[in-house]
Amino acid sequence: MTEEALSSTHPPLPPTTEDLRISCLRLLRSRKVGAVTYHRLIAKHGSVQNALSALPEMARAAGIQGYEICSADAAIAEIKAAEAANARLLCFHDADYPSLLKDLRDAPPLMWAVGDTSVLARPTIAIVGARNASSLGIRMARALARDLAEAGYTVISGLARGIDTAAHVASVGSGTCAVMAGGVDVIYPAENLQLARDIADQGLLLSEHPPGMSPQARHFPARNRIIAGAAQAVVVVEGAAKSGSLITARDALDLGREVLAVPGHPFDARAAGCNMLIRDGAQLVRSADDVIAALPPMDHCPVVTAP
Repeated sequence: MTEEALSSTHPPLPPTTEDLRISCLRLLRSRKVGAVTYHRLIAKHGSVQNALSALPEMARAAGIQGYEICSADAAIAEIKAAEAANARLLCFHDADYPSLLKDLRDAPPLMWAVGDTSVLARPTIAIVGARNASSLGIRMARALARDLAEAGYTVISGLARGIDTAAHVASVGSGTCAVMAGGVDVIYPAENLQLARDIADQGLLLSEHPPGMSPQARHFPARNRIIAGAAQAVVVVEGAAKSGSLITARDALDLGREVLAVPGHPFDARAAGCNMLIRDGAQLVRSADDVIAALPPMDHCPVVTAP
């Protein structure tokens, strides 16, 4: 029983009660169950309870011996840890789940949210780039984020050093969204602790991982897909030819999102990815006006009104 063995079909029924939310957590945290398998199991079995009941037999049929589903106690413990971090569970069919994110084949069935989820009901633009950004890259990210936020867009990024941090700092007063690679209560890098607190107060912290989980290398590409999925467009300010920023851009392209890039000097490796994107058809960005011009008018943006 593997993630690839089951195609993704999103669940037809929303979790509406505390017991049901605990069951959803138990299913998602069970061994060999990821986002794609979660959606497929509920679509196949009609409810999360039925999927939980069927899981041990499916595991046996797949040759997995001694399979046990995640216990209710473990799910409840995760919920209590989230409450201690002032986080709440955001489920796939909740009214304030980001509508654009549902386009992902492996959309997170559940996410922990700290802050104001209504910031994702506004038009959204991701700004991503190098951790070891140049001073010019930092200035550009700040200017783009500030001007886009003032124009009514929510800026999404990943709370990393460099471009991500610059984008969040410049837009935090307007309600930026940071997608975390670890738990919502594990701030990485540590120097962004105050920034994360400011975002929680005025914007939104999001993670698909349990509270207390430290980010690991494999979590960052998964985090990047959420950034791409939740945004109407992705702007890459600086990024090497092989970088997380380029992964985010490819994820956005796969979803049919607009990808834009700030050009850089050919001798600067940090600009190589951006220059490649522009060569391959990405919009060239000189200012926020270029980003806004590449998008549909704001009145026609596919967003959902917050409840």
